[in-house]
Amino acid sequence: MQEFIQLTVAGLAIGSIYALVALGFVLIYTTVDVVNFAQGDFAMIGAYFMVTCVLSWGLPWWLAFVISVVLAAIAGVVFQLLIYQPVKNRPRSFVPILIATVGASIFIEQAYLIMYGAVPYQVPGMFSVQTVSLGGITLYSQYLAIIVITAALVVLLSWFLEKTKTGLQMQATAQDPDTAKLMGIHTAWIAALVFAISAGTGGLAGILVAPVFNVSISMGSSIALKAFAAAVVGGFSSVRGSIIGGLIIGLVETYGATYISGSYRDAFAFIVLIVFLVFRPYGLFGEKTSDKV
Repeated sequence: MQEFIQLTVAGLAIGSIYALVALGFVLIYTTVDVVNFAQGDFAMIGAYFMVTCVLSWGLPWWLAFVISVVLAAIAGVVFQLLIYQPVKNRPRSFVPILIATVGASIFIEQAYLIMYGAVPYQVPGMFSVQTVSLGGITLYSQYLAIIVITAALVVLLSWFLEKTKTGLQMQATAQDPDTAKLMGIHTAWIAALVFAISAGTGGLAGILVAPVFNVSISMGSSIALKAFAAAVVGGFSSVRGSIIGGLIIGLVETYGATYISGSYRDAFAFIVLIVFLVFRPYGLFGEKTSDKV
């Protein structure tokens, strides 16, 4: 039972990382109707900002945390201006934007490879105490921090979307951007804000997971693949679904690696993805849609 609880906490923590990146996928998709395949790279960007702030500049962890999240959000705005804006009005814009995000992902990874090199970095954890004991069960303190911070962010984001004027404008833009523009909503500004929030949540994921795994060029792509599966499982149009999907993927991956085979750890997420694509392609909280011919 102790092992099962430890695995559950670990699965929820890793699932929270996937959920944060999946949340970015969903926010961008529902607002501007684009799948941003560079979303996972913002996790890498956030992690490398932490490497610079903590290891190079020697800043305290909490200050480096705040700076890295803000810089990741700014990187999202720059991405929106340089990648999304120039191609959004092209004919059949979905395909050019899709290709642009893939190309941007490759460029970002190669740029960081040149700047930081291929050797992974290890960032210290949030707490000096690596483990805590609760009821005789030893838990990794960074896992607990990931779960708590993710839960707090989800509550804050839910409040922002449901209770603030800007959040309601984001929802209106997601439902019908043309009508939202006619109603006086500055949809271009909303798009920039969505990219900033999505990049910020992605950067937060990278920052939180940096002490658990080594910071490397490939970490963003690895997280993005699992997060994409989580978004599909939860329903690509559902914010709540992205969180639930991320937790499901994290738990399945952790249980499968322990009780079945660690060699197939990365395969379990895609097994779940395939099952949902076959039996429930619109996800847990997605809605069936059809196009009129």
